[in-house]
Amino acid sequence: MAVKVRRQRPRRRVCWALVAVLLADLLALSDTLAVMSVDLGSESMKVAIVKPGVPMEIVLNKESRRKTPVIVTLKENERFFGDSAASMAIKNPKATLRYFQHLLGKQADNPHVALYQARFPEHELTFDPQRQTVHFQISSQLQFSPEEVLGMVLNYSRSLAEDFAEQPIKDAVITVPVFFNQAERRAVLQAARMAGLKVLQLINDNTATALSYGVFRRKDINTTAQNIMFYDMGSGSTVCTIVTYQMVKTKEAGMQPQLQIRGVGFDRTLGGLEMELRLRERLAGLFNEQRKGQRAKDVRENPRAMAKLLREANRLKTVLSANADHMAQIEGLMDDVDFKAKVTRVEFEELCADLFERVPGPVQQALQSAEMSLDEIEQVILVGGATRVPKVQEVLLKAVGKEELGKNINADEAAAMGAVYQAAALSKAFKVKPFVVRDAVVYPILVEFTREVEEEPGIHSLKHNKRVLFSRMGPYPQRKVITFNRYSHDFNFHINYGDLGFLGPEDLRVFGSQNLTTVKLKGVGDSFKKYPDYESKGIKAHFNLDESGVLSLDRVESVFETLVEDSPEEESTLTKLGNTISSLFGGGTTPDAKENGTDTVQEEEESPAEGSKDEPGEQVELKEEAEAPVEDGSQLPPPEPKGDATPEGEKATEKENGDKSEAQKPSEKAEAGPEGIAPAPEGEKKQKPARKRRMVEEIGVELVVLDLPDLPEDKLAQSVQRLQDLTLRDLEKQEREKAANSLEAFIFETQDKLYQPEYQEVSTEEQREEISGKLSAASTWLEDEGVGATTVMLKEKLAELRKLCQGLFFRVEERKKWPERLSALDNLLNHSSMFLKGARLIPEMDQIFTEVEMTTLEKVINETWAWKNATLAEQAKLPATEKPVLLSKDIEAKMMALDREVQYLLNKAKFTKPRPRPKDKNGTRAEPPLNASASDQGEKVIPPAGQTEDAEPISEPEKVETGSKPGDTEPLELGGPGAEPEQKEQSTGQKRPLKNDEL
Repeated sequence: MAVKVRRQRPRRRVCWALVAVLLADLLALSDTLAVMSVDLGSESMKVAIVKPGVPMEIVLNKESRRKTPVIVTLKENERFFGDSAASMAIKNPKATLRYFQHLLGKQADNPHVALYQARFPEHELTFDPQRQTVHFQISSQLQFSPEEVLGMVLNYSRSLAEDFAEQPIKDAVITVPVFFNQAERRAVLQAARMAGLKVLQLINDNTATALSYGVFRRKDINTTAQNIMFYDMGSGSTVCTIVTYQMVKTKEAGMQPQLQIRGVGFDRTLGGLEMELRLRERLAGLFNEQRKGQRAKDVRENPRAMAKLLREANRLKTVLSANADHMAQIEGLMDDVDFKAKVTRVEFEELCADLFERVPGPVQQALQSAEMSLDEIEQVILVGGATRVPKVQEVLLKAVGKEELGKNINADEAAAMGAVYQAAALSKAFKVKPFVVRDAVVYPILVEFTREVEEEPGIHSLKHNKRVLFSRMGPYPQRKVITFNRYSHDFNFHINYGDLGFLGPEDLRVFGSQNLTTVKLKGVGDSFKKYPDYESKGIKAHFNLDESGVLSLDRVESVFETLVEDSPEEESTLTKLGNTISSLFGGGTTPDAKENGTDTVQEEEESPAEGSKDEPGEQVELKEEAEAPVEDGSQLPPPEPKGDATPEGEKATEKENGDKSEAQKPSEKAEAGPEGIAPAPEGEKKQKPARKRRMVEEIGVELVVLDLPDLPEDKLAQSVQRLQDLTLRDLEKQEREKAANSLEAFIFETQDKLYQPEYQEVSTEEQREEISGKLSAASTWLEDEGVGATTVMLKEKLAELRKLCQGLFFRVEERKKWPERLSALDNLLNHSSMFLKGARLIPEMDQIFTEVEMTTLEKVINETWAWKNATLAEQAKLPATEKPVLLSKDIEAKMMALDREVQYLLNKAKFTKPRPRPKDKNGTRAEPPLNASASDQGEKVIPPAGQTEDAEPISEPEKVETGSKPGDTEPLELGGPGAEPEQKEQSTGQKRPLKNDEL
């Protein structure tokens, strides 16, 4: 037995060590469990977080506001964000950047770049010859790309989230407009990398809004499809989305709600900003008319004045949404001249008449892409700040033909809440209720390639082929595989956008390049030379359109197939043993190990692309890859196989199982085993049928990006380091400002305290003069040399002053605490003395406290009284300017010691069971007379064993322990109705006389 114990101890230690490590890991992970979302709008952003105990909360910024302006002010030595930057826009409009998202992913010749320059002429845009993009030229030393500016904003949003969550955050979901193309989405991802954020997903803002709406109305979703239209008009653009909500059956979680994006329509430039710019132009014209005869300059040439007018136009638009007219007024607009003018809502609507005519456009686009009619739409819900303009609602209501427009959603925060729900679903730290999201591809993507064909003997020509890879309004995320069967040498193919006929001419110009990438394959011919005896199954290119809507080419493979025969006699004994053990645990034969960069895979079948009209013999095929299982229910589930559209992984598995079953049939009939099957002859055992083996050779890929080149890794690393340096500089500046403010506040507060009575009472005139002189010298130093002082110098100066005043502050604080502490000590002493007196009056038979316990309490009480009186007497002899001997911490220590003794006795009394009392002949307990003494109560006559009396001997009571432990909490019931059943049970049981020591 001892041997077993010795063997088990190390195991227990190992188990406890593993538990300790797991707990440490969990505690470490608990500090970084929070996730965040950023709803990145054109004018403002909303940040939301999810952390343990805080489900889906909007983050408040430093001004305690729920939304933060997307504005950055960049100076030589400092940066400003949010509301601080908005106030700096008036003072330094050139260094204050806003609406810079409109330049993301756009080359210099894009119409939106020219539009931005026209709207904000104060900004100087320079050309980047490497990427054909633009930069913001703040000064001769400062130059930033739009991605870098966005990275600063994202880093600032993370700092807000971390301050609110009180823990570091790196995982985020960022919203982007649904009309962002591949270049624009990649630009946002690069900006997030510069900010050090791990992007879980770029979610379309319309999808995030729809998800938020569905999550909070989960109970209203059933198996009947509900079509909801969301009309989102923000500051910079307008998007109309048709969403279908329905309960669907999933493989992982059964019936779950699902949202599917059915139709999308948008207008890139229709929004509140354009209305404000027209109001600004109107106000500028009115101001120029007021100064027409004064030979004054045009107000449009003054950037500061135009910044003031834009701010006033924003306010005016908001006020006119609720009022018929309003007075616009700006103090000191230009040259110290005030501006005041009345603007009516009618004038505002006339200025924006052509904009209001464009309001129904996105609705028609969404209906066309969804192939639906307005009768199938159950409700139209307004989203976005610009939908609060009455004229927008009037025109939209007329366009959709509904009785009313839905306003039952938070127009400002819906996208942020939906995005943070998705962030929690994607994070492994949280478990949320599944909500299936089926987003839709807005811009179709296809593959184009050219090959040589022989139309007639000896006559060769080139044929151009197109295959749709991801169709318009098709779901994503999704993986696709395209197979090229007629190439045996290196070749190129192109990835481009598909039919963009739904975009207008101007939108096509803004869209940019319709060519995405040229793929150059290297090593195709070498792979054919490497496997000359194998049959080629084509060149397979694997594409992935991920959750963020970003397309990537995962890999390109050259696949070969041949028939091979197994040679069992060549297998070693160790290999046979390994196969046997593997089969015992349900495993099959392991794939062949990689050799020279090749893989052995099972046969896969592919279905041709839909709509391909190739002549017979065309072997280019397209298929959808099997999706990996999604851990959370918010992602798109893998499509169920139908006919030829079975995913590759499933068909490969079916083929593999088929090959195995065919190979095992002869052995099942011939082999002998422990089940009683007769063994097969040696000759039959060696013969096995041939099976197919597929070899995969990785093909080299060279990508030539055609739409907008990404930042090279070295340039990206420089941008990351640059932003980190700026962040560290800002943190150092904040730390220095905090130290300077603390020093200045301490000087002023202490100088004021020196003249207060409680401080004068405990200090001498010389002490106060010394402190006052040091404070004045520090104040002079702060004014003269504090500007150039470092953070360390400021902290050292503050520590020096605090040390000088430490004694004074200590004496004041102690005197403030004395009355409360002494009163509490007196109350405790009085109650303890009363408790001790009562404990000594308990009769000896019922006494539960020992003499040692009561003597110990009495000793502590007497020592505490003596200490208090002696200390008070000694303190009375000391002057108030000396260090006191009566300290509040000593009083608290004495109180704790006395309270500990009293609590010990109280707990003992609480958990001790009373002693039993003898019962008379009627079965009731004999109660002593009221005037009986303690000695009389203790005299009891007990008949000897075996003596007979008229009354039956008293039966032994239930086991009662006089020395009960604190854990015994069941008191013994004395008398009352509850005792009758117990007495009957005792009377019917076995009787014996009691012993003397059992009472």
